[in-house]
Order: sequence, then structure tokens, then C-alpha cells
Amino acid sequence: MSDLGPEIHQRLLAYMRDNGLKQTRQRQSVFDAFLATEHVSVDELLVEVQKVDSGVGYATVYRALKLFVEAGVAHKRSFGDGQARYEPVSQGEHHDHLICTKCGKIYEFEDDIIEVRQVEVAKALGVKLTNHRMTLWGECMDSAECERRPKGVG
Repeated sequence: MSDLGPEIHQRLLAYMRDNGLKQTRQRQSVFDAFLATEHVSVDELLVEVQKVDSGVGYATVYRALKLFVEAGVAHKRSFGDGQARYEPVSQGEHHDHLICTKCGKIYEFEDDIIEVRQVEVAKALGVKLTNHRMTLWGECMDSAECERRPKGVG
């Protein structure tokens, strides 16, 4: 489990308790595999879950990810590849994304200058910035590594 795993696991359990949902072995398997991934699609997570629990099917993974989003422990993202991708939520943490248009690798980054500039631009336009999401697209500089990477690996 990642460093944020126990915290978001407690949030998930509290949400399920408050909504009359039970913690099942399958949900736990999906959750554990989810925490070990980055920017994962339903199909990709299914492969990972089935490595440890072959009885878990597509519908279970899909419903679990939907539950994680509703519980506020996962973000559902769309990076223009036609697939929804999911990542764990961390309180107070913000990052942006840069995606290679050739291999699909998703880089996470934080930049204080960009964050400050976004607020300045919004203010200059007469808007109080309350939230944002930035996604940039480009191509990996190491084209040999990019070509070896399976398409869509985040």
C-alpha cells in the first residue's frame, strides 16, 4: 500500500459504512491493486487484480472504481486517449500532467511558477480561480525509450 493508502482506505471505509455498503474481498483486491498503479484504465487494473484474484471480473473492477470516485478516494481522468483513467486522491496534493502523444506515457509534475501564473491570469480576467486541471501533450525526448514502451503505459 502506498504512503497515502491507509489514509484513503479509512476514507473509503467510512464512506461505505455511511452508505450501507460492505467491504468485500473483491473490493479490497481492487483497492490494493489500484494503489499500486498510476493513471490506470479499467482494463489495465483488471489485469493487475486478476494476478492476485482471478475470480474478479470486469464489472467488479468498473463498479469498484466508480465507488472509489464517489467516495472521494480516486480521480477519474480523461487524457484524450478514449479511455477513462483513474488515480488515487491525496489530500492537499495537486499536480499536472504531460502526456507523450507517441507512447502515451503520463508524466506528473508540479511547478510553483505555473501555479502562481494561473492565479494571476485569472485575476487579470476578473475571475477567482477555484480549481483547475492542466494537461500538456508532447513527445518523449528519448525516442528510443519511447518506442520500446508499450503504447498507453502511464
